[in-house]
Amino acid sequence: MIQDECWADHFRAQGHPAVVLLGRGVEGVVHDLGDGLVGKVWFQRGAADLLLTQEFQQELLAQELPYETPLILQIDEVDGHAVTLERRLPGTPLSVLLQEERIPLAVAHEAALAAATGLAGTQAGPAARALTVLDEPTSLWAGQERWTDALAALVQRRAVAHSEVLRARITDFDEKLVRVHRLLKRVPPGPDRILHADLVPPNILVDDEFRVTAVIDWSFLTTAGDHTFEASVAAGIFDMYGPGARVSDDALTAVLVEQHGHSLARMLLYRAAYAIATANAFSADGSDGHFAWCAAVLEREDVVETLFSANPDL
Repeated sequence: MIQDECWADHFRAQGHPAVVLLGRGVEGVVHDLGDGLVGKVWFQRGAADLLLTQEFQQELLAQELPYETPLILQIDEVDGHAVTLERRLPGTPLSVLLQEERIPLAVAHEAALAAATGLAGTQAGPAARALTVLDEPTSLWAGQERWTDALAALVQRRAVAHSEVLRARITDFDEKLVRVHRLLKRVPPGPDRILHADLVPPNILVDDEFRVTAVIDWSFLTTAGDHTFEASVAAGIFDMYGPGARVSDDALTAVLVEQHGHSLARMLLYRAAYAIATANAFSADGSDGHFAWCAAVLEREDVVETLFSANPDL
């Protein structure tokens, strides 16, 4: 267990007297160091691993996005833990404003759309392709030349690894898996953009006027690929578990199709691929809410209709 106060003392010894614990996340412990800096102590990731993250962050910085993104300034190893010095990103998580009812839902939708569409013109570089996703040991793109081939291979690996629970919980799972693979082969090639692919409200920071100031946590499924995948996932995960989840999904999807030109059929195909690939990201036995959400996606009438359509407009 990382002792928070011990690490606060470490940062003070490094010349940062105004240390304040910001919190513990999935990946590590974060302290505000003042002067626009944060210090992060990582639970599992080593210093060598973080060098690729730092390289990817430099690729992000070069995109001149309409909001700020994380940037590791220094990497050290202390007592067996990677410790990074990073710039502090401005803004309040969209999730906080939603929970406290300080932002209208329609305005929150606009912020989520801004975060997603801000990536539409990016150019994915070698670091984005080299990143690993989920708990995979190698890059999503290892041995692959095309985005859809890389995605199809990920879907297949995850389906095989978790076949028993997927078959038990999802109607006609094997046939749906075949249909996903078949349709992925039909998606026309296009430019590979940088994908965040986890634009949930906690990862979107906004200012007092609800403008997106920063996007954080580029780790879960960040890679290079088709921007329509980003659009589909962003619409689906804005509200995964609330009573208004489907209303938000449909509203965001409609804007992305009607105003940004995304194919609805391709968005639904990608939603199915995402559901299979990430269903067991948090539990092997499917006992968590994320699995339940993914299983429900694969039973949705519009998703099933797309998968079994003879000629969907991809």
